[in-house]
Amino acid sequence: MTTHHFSRRTFLRGVGVSMALPWLESLRVWGDESLPAAVPGSQGPVRMAVLFSGNGFHTKEWWARGEGKQMELGQVLAPVADFREKMLFIRGLYNEEALKGNIHSSQTGNLLSGAPLASGGEIRSGTSVDQIVAQRHGHSTKVSSLVLGCEKSNPSVHKNYSMLYSSHISWSSPTTPTPLELYPALAFDRLFKDEVQRGDKSVLDAVLEDATSFRNSISASDQRKLDEYLDSVREIERRIEQAGQVGELQGWRPTLDKPNLPRPADGIPQNIAEHMRLMCDILVLGFQTDTTRVCTLKLNNDHSALRFPHLGVDYMIHHLLSHSDTADWLKVNQFFLEQLGYIARRLDAIQEGERTALDNSMILYCSSMLTGSHDATKLPVVLLGGGGGQIRGGRVLDYLDKPNRKMCSLYLSMLDKCGIHLEQFGDSTERLAEV
Repeated sequence: MTTHHFSRRTFLRGVGVSMALPWLESLRVWGDESLPAAVPGSQGPVRMAVLFSGNGFHTKEWWARGEGKQMELGQVLAPVADFREKMLFIRGLYNEEALKGNIHSSQTGNLLSGAPLASGGEIRSGTSVDQIVAQRHGHSTKVSSLVLGCEKSNPSVHKNYSMLYSSHISWSSPTTPTPLELYPALAFDRLFKDEVQRGDKSVLDAVLEDATSFRNSISASDQRKLDEYLDSVREIERRIEQAGQVGELQGWRPTLDKPNLPRPADGIPQNIAEHMRLMCDILVLGFQTDTTRVCTLKLNNDHSALRFPHLGVDYMIHHLLSHSDTADWLKVNQFFLEQLGYIARRLDAIQEGERTALDNSMILYCSSMLTGSHDATKLPVVLLGGGGGQIRGGRVLDYLDKPNRKMCSLYLSMLDKCGIHLEQFGDSTERLAEV
């Protein structure tokens, strides 16, 4: 995560558009840069992503035991079983400050900072770990960080705490939640367009001439890699254009079979599965092209009101469903973990020298509580990816009965992997030595 040199060959360019390129074998497209000395032989920078889903998981099916290929997983984690050798299952970590307030908001607003939260409707938390990385290394990429969401913020107050805490896990400062992008089209534009606005021309059409010229300067294998990358961009553009035209509506039913007004082209997709998948694809594109090295994806809010008709689960909103241990709750849990598995699979298919993009990434998946009964004394935490060769996966780490079980200790360890060495973060001055 070192300084990025914006060379002419770093981007394909067109009118109002600059598109970063994926890692290529035959040409250095990311400038003359290196990773921290602790990562000998690395190909590509270290990326960090945080995925969040609110309200915890099935009480009997969030578990892991064993090591490597023999690691056994609870049913919630079945969608990421293929990546158990690149995964740390971490048990027993918690944020002490999250236990001092009330439920939901006070358990979520400091999840990535460990900071005390202001009550009474006031907004004060702490700068989150993702934004520490973005502020230190954001100048190295076109976009310092992507902060994405699939459920809009809730501005109300719950049990004397602002629900903005339940709606934002990324904080640029103690009083500023990082702006949350809900619109896939605008998130896509941030990666590629010089100005975030709807254009008459697709991104690929704008850079077509430059791409054709660039293609002649690289090897045949890199030409195939470039073609696959450009095809993936075109596919996402097509899906963004179609998003919202079909699919279920979240939380209510229309009184008409068809809308009596034309739907805005840049709206939020009404199919939650398509919305989440588009955001996952945008995260992967951001990492693949080195347009950003930091992404936070909030799949839903804590105290969420999402519904899941595509799963046949449409009789109860997410928050109420979380208070049960039904088969339907397990279905919803697995749907969320499928997003993690999808991102991991996409990144693992991207070769960057001797490693894959997943090997060069850290993907933290967490929730604000272990179960829907508001248990925040031990948080559900999974860390996927190799962190540029610095993390050995295939392990279960149990801190429940150990003296150092602070979430912020994990963040100190993750910051080290990004070349950021702090004496303290949040409420911790110790690393997790095993991470």
